Amino acid sequence: MPTPQFFDAALTESLALFFLALGDDELLLGHRDSEWCGHAPILEEDIAFANLALDEIGHATYWYELYAGLVNENPEQIADHLVFERPWKAWRNIQIVELPRGDWAFSVLRQYLFDSAEVIRLEALARSSYVPLAGVAGKIRKEELYHLRHSRAWIQRLGLGTQESQSRLQNALQSLWPYTNQMWQSVPGEDRLMEAGLLPGSQALQTIWLEQTSAFLRECALTIPSTPPLILNRTQHTTHLKTLIAEMHSVFKLDPQAQW
Repeated sequence: MPTPQFFDAALTESLALFFLALGDDELLLGHRDSEWCGHAPILEEDIAFANLALDEIGHATYWYELYAGLVNENPEQIADHLVFERPWKAWRNIQIVELPRGDWAFSVLRQYLFDSAEVIRLEALARSSYVPLAGVAGKIRKEELYHLRHSRAWIQRLGLGTQESQSRLQNALQSLWPYTNQMWQSVPGEDRLMEAGLLPGSQALQTIWLEQTSAFLRECALTIPSTPPLILNRTQHTTHLKTLIAEMHSVFKLDPQAQW
């Protein structure tokens, strides 16, 4: 996947970091989802959430391969290198995906907030002038539409269920809502990427997401928090990420030269 001739160094770096960030988001969300294997509230969800986690991790590999194409790395080896050999401070994920899994309400709400944003972003990315990006976005979006239907169903079930389920979901929303602003942080060099038809504008997508998501959450008897958004960049992380990455690296570090 050679770098297009019209990409200069700055444009290439900006787009590569964008791909890396999306891959990191998906990988860590998939890891957090996998922590419900054997612990979900019903057997059906044990299977469903495990499959969902596998999807997210698979999507991460697509983004890492696009990243490899821009930095001239081997796409067959890039995912393992990025996941198992990078120090935790070098990850570029948003903080919402590194937070511990919490209770079931917390996890399904985080999934909904992420899924609803991702579907909107992927629909726009599928129209990118960079053909490899448009292809990957269209492919991932098909699975993310299923993820969104699944998470929406749980939000309705909990929000319109018992007093306890609604209370737990509202508490989760209070905790997670301030982090959602980071999902729409502008990409470095975004103006130029937009001019080239490579990426959509983050702020325009956020406006769409806020309108759709807020309306749905209110329909589910939830109150949108008035808590100020957290102003974060993708190089800021919590100690939760340090612990999570150490766990992910533990087996690899036993024998880095092993053949898997």
